Amino acid sequence: MVEIWGETAEGYEAVRDAFARNFRDFGELGAAFALYVRGRKVVDLWAGDARPEVDGRPAPAIGWTADTAQVLRSVTKGLTAGAALLLAQRGQLDLDAPVASYWPEFKAAGKERIPVRWLLSHRAGLPALDRQLRVEEVLAWDPAVAAVAAQEPFWEPGTAHGYHPYTYGWLVGEVVRRVSGRSVGQYFAEEIARPLGLDLWIGLPAGAGARVGRLVDLPAPPAANGSPSLRLRPKRTVVEAYQDPASLTARAFGVVGPQLDLNDPAAQAAEIPGANGIGTARSVARYYAALIGAGDGRAATALFTPGTLAEAMGPASDGPDRVLIVNSRFGHGFFRHGPTSPMTSPAAFGHPGRGGALGFADPELGLGFGYVTCGMQPGVTGDIRSRNLIAAVRECVN
Repeated sequence: MVEIWGETAEGYEAVRDAFARNFRDFGELGAAFALYVRGRKVVDLWAGDARPEVDGRPAPAIGWTADTAQVLRSVTKGLTAGAALLLAQRGQLDLDAPVASYWPEFKAAGKERIPVRWLLSHRAGLPALDRQLRVEEVLAWDPAVAAVAAQEPFWEPGTAHGYHPYTYGWLVGEVVRRVSGRSVGQYFAEEIARPLGLDLWIGLPAGAGARVGRLVDLPAPPAANGSPSLRLRPKRTVVEAYQDPASLTARAFGVVGPQLDLNDPAAQAAEIPGANGIGTARSVARYYAALIGAGDGRAATALFTPGTLAEAMGPASDGPDRVLIVNSRFGHGFFRHGPTSPMTSPAAFGHPGRGGALGFADPELGLGFGYVTCGMQPGVTGDIRSRNLIAAVRECVN
């Protein structure tokens, strides 16, 4: 039986039970969860192994602690979106202006009229590239950005949407760099993370590596009686799209070849703003609480004005997703609550990470939610572990 550490406020015992149940019934190896509700931290839990070995090699167990950070995968996109929207809120970035007005090289291949907001809402038609990027190109930034700028769209921009797994980070991140004069990681650190006191990074700083857990791949767990409903076996068309190397789905998720190892210190130190953010569950939850003014201390004042919050929530894209195949819903930079990405209410917005992590805010319920894990189960938009936690949170706050 895994020992659960941390604190749970009165009335939130069901969340602690759901967290423990993920270890008992759903294959969790190591994880943390935090929840802020209307200015108060009500749940802050961690348990398990931060650096598990699942391939048979002997290794000492390293227990998860209060300060363990973890690679967030696409939860990073919500941090990148926050940087871009803050620039827009401050009058430095116009979401309706052409991307090329800030980034002239981007106008290649007929892209001169694409507005910034289409990058944030996955409508630019650039989820993949005509050639795979080498790992060293991704770590260097400029080659990846140049490849995206030169790419011809895969559909007429603005007419449809499709999730941009990697390219989103270079597209939005380069706009942030061109406008602010700072890399997206620097801008996020200086304008958001440090002022709020967050352990949350796009590009891990020197000396922080000892705090970071290890990602491991896990199979999907079996369903259990009483668990929230979840399609554990994707539709055949979705499976076929991922398995067909010529499909847009496979090409979008396979932009980097060979596959990027996010346990590699070099990959963690680089800025890959669609995929390699690192942080604690507490800081993910506090970040989202800060966007809507539902946090504590410095996070109690809303980072987003009502106008910026409206941009974040959208809706900007809703319906068939050309990459994920299933329907998806986006605001500007964030997933919206829906069947593909369930959260606590229709007002919620945030971002899941491939393998399980999830962060979101719910303005209606006044909460910030942060879940991180070392166990990468199959899935892009969440799995049964985060859904268990969401169901328990709903039970406690409603």
